[in-house]
Parts: sequence; structure tokens; C-alpha cells
Amino acid sequence: MDATEVRYAKSGDVSIAYQVVGEGSFDIVYVPGSFSNLELSWTNPRIAAFYRRLASIGRLILFDKRGTGLSDRVADIPSLETRMEDVRAVMDAAASERAAIFGISEGGPMTLLFAATYPDRAWAAVIYGGFVRGTWSPEFPYEPTVAEYDQSIATIPQSWASREQVVRTMQWLVPSAADDEDEIAWWERYLRQSVSPGAAVALTRMRADIDVSAVLPAIPIPTLIVHRDRDQGSDVRAGRYMAAKIPGARYVELPGIDHAPWYGDSDEILDATDDFLLEAWEDAENASEPDRILATILFTDLVDSTAKAVELGDRAWRELLTRHNERVRRQLVRFRGREVDSAGDGFFASGFDGPARAIRCACAIVDSVRELGLDVRAGLHTGECELVDGKIAGIAVNIGARVAGRAGPGEVLVSSTVKDLVAGSGLGFRDRGSHELKGIPGEWRLYAVDGSA
Repeated sequence: MDATEVRYAKSGDVSIAYQVVGEGSFDIVYVPGSFSNLELSWTNPRIAAFYRRLASIGRLILFDKRGTGLSDRVADIPSLETRMEDVRAVMDAAASERAAIFGISEGGPMTLLFAATYPDRAWAAVIYGGFVRGTWSPEFPYEPTVAEYDQSIATIPQSWASREQVVRTMQWLVPSAADDEDEIAWWERYLRQSVSPGAAVALTRMRADIDVSAVLPAIPIPTLIVHRDRDQGSDVRAGRYMAAKIPGARYVELPGIDHAPWYGDSDEILDATDDFLLEAWEDAENASEPDRILATILFTDLVDSTAKAVELGDRAWRELLTRHNERVRRQLVRFRGREVDSAGDGFFASGFDGPARAIRCACAIVDSVRELGLDVRAGLHTGECELVDGKIAGIAVNIGARVAGRAGPGEVLVSSTVKDLVAGSGLGFRDRGSHELKGIPGEWRLYAVDGSA
């Protein structure tokens, strides 16, 4: 089982390169770190052996992320939401209905978000050397500061894939091989053909913005966290944090300093993965449909509707309200949202492919309804929801309604969870400070979407 034909899946307007290796009772989608190159990977004996072992467990689906390797180059910074769409496109092209998702390093956060959002497409998740948040905070003191990211980014355009830069990269990625001249030569070629200097800058900026900490309690599928105790690329405390926050997660901590799983004792990683996936697959075959899911909640409400109704009279108001409802529903269809309920002059919607799409839907609703001389306020929150008879319910729904209630006329207001999850989407926000939400414990930091009133 070696390199197979490279195929392409279409994700929107972007072509994503992928390969399918091996056969088996189940599928494994391998989500790489910041950079990869499908063809060059097979020229490294360590990586090839790692892939062959995974392909002996199940049918292995490999791909290069957009902007890297053999996939299309893109001008913008890809968000986690966009990358989830790419994974679904690859799975569809490979005729994979459900798979175990194996994410390494920077592929870990997207894997976690995918597991929480699409438990119907993922029956298990494996995270090796992953992380939760990209930038330092009091809760994550081991992550780089913004200043450290800026310093790193400043050196990329002139030095990318130079010997000096490659050696620096290997010192945290594969320190056990950083003095091997043959390895250095291979990595020079691999980095150069995996990602351009501009893409490396964009990917580094995206990593700094990642924060999926709010997602962890909502992951409903079996999850394995594997981390080496002296990993130079991702602090072991990140692995311990994930294991503590994900319900029922299995945690395996191994000795070693290499961040790349193909170096060091990779058999230990694969043994743990093999045991976990075989057990999880047996359980998945007998499991019922998921009863909870990560969802983005959108509430909209007409401003001063009672006064407007009095001003226009019953008949004219009903006609105007009908036109309002038509415009809201048109935008929900456009952005793949699903109307859950509507009462009077407000809408409750969910079903979006991700929070960025939901935000853009809310902004489009505000703009469209304004053409009728009406103002709408909108609020969004992303959180764990219960599935009851096909409908969503739970505290996340209540939070979404309370956020909407805090919005001003023509304003789209989001929770901090939503803001964190749309890093790299190009959306801008204004801090609206901390608020108490009626009936919801604690204080909630809210943000207005730039462009809303």
C-alpha cells in the first residue's frame, strides 16, 4: 500500500487534492497539520510507513488542505468552518458517509469542531499533538503571545524554506532528526512544495486566532487524545486540557519530544489508535442516532413593531409583515439555514453549516428588511443543543434569544463563542462589553458585527 492516484474534490470553487489508500470495514480521514504534500509525503519512509499502518486499520483518506500541497492556492485565510466544508467535500468525493477523523497538530481544532458539528458524519475522533487555543491567555499560559506570533510572521517572507528556517522548524517539529543532513534536505523540499511564503504567513495568523475551547463539552462521539510528554510543537498541557473537557475522552500520554507523529516511537501512537478505533467502531455499529449537536442559533426580531402596526393599521401591517417574512425566509434558504419557529414578528433559525454563514445570513436579513422601512435586531450563539423529535432545544437556544434581546436596531450581536469560531472568516467585530443575560449564569461578552448599525 503505497502512493495512489491523486484525485480532486470540489469544495465551492476550490479543488482539494485527496488520495484513498487501503481497504477496511471503516474509513479514516486524516487531517494534516499546517502543511502537507500528498506526493512528497510518500517519499519519506517514516511518513509512508505511518500511512501504511493507518491504512491497515481502515480505508485511509488523505488530503491537502486548501492553499497547501497539491490543492488550489487561495488568497484568503481559510477559516475552520471553510475547512470543515472541505472535509465534507472530500468525504463525499470518496463515497464516505461516516468516518473516524484523525487530526494532528493544527488539524486538531478543526477535527474537534467537525466532531461536534457533524456527529452524523464522524463516529470517532483521534487528536494527536493538538491544541485548543492558539494564543496566550491566563487559561492557556503555555501558548505563544501575540508578540511572539508577530515576530515569527515577520521572518517568513524572506526566509521561508531556507536552510536556516528549515532547521528552526525541525527543532520543534522533529528535533530528533534536526541534525541529520539528509533529513534537512528532504524537509527543505517538503516545506517549499507544501506551502508558499504568503500561505505560511496566512496559516500562522489563522493559528493565532483559533479558539475551540467552548466546543469541547459538546463533542458527542468517542474521542482519543494522544500527546507526547515533551512535545516541542504543542505543550502537553493542551492534551491534558482537551482530555479533561471532552466528555468520556480517552487520554494517552507517551514519552517523546517530536511533534510530528511519524518520528520517534510512532508505533506507540498507532497501537493506541488501533485499539481505540476498533473498540469505537464496534460501539458505533450499535449506537443510536446522536441526541445532541453543536449548532449556531439565530434569533431575529422586528424593532418597534407594535408602534408600526398602530401607524399602518391591521391590513397594511399584515401585508408588510408578510413581505418581511418572505425576505427572511429567502435569506435562510440562501445561507442554508432552517427555520425552527416564527412567532409574530420574529424568527428562530438554525441548521447553518457554520457560524460564519449564520452571521452573513443575519446581516443579509437586516439589509433586506431595511428596504421595507423596517429595522431588525439579530442575535447569534453557538452551543450544544439537544435534539428532541428532530428539533433543537437547550440552554444554547435560550442564550441565543437573550443575545438578540441585547441587540440594537439594525444590529447583529454575537456571543464570544461565535466570534472565536469564525477566526479567518474575514468578519469584523466591535466589543460591546460584558452583559448579564436573564436566567443565564455568569457574564457574557458580546460583540457587534461590523457593518451592522
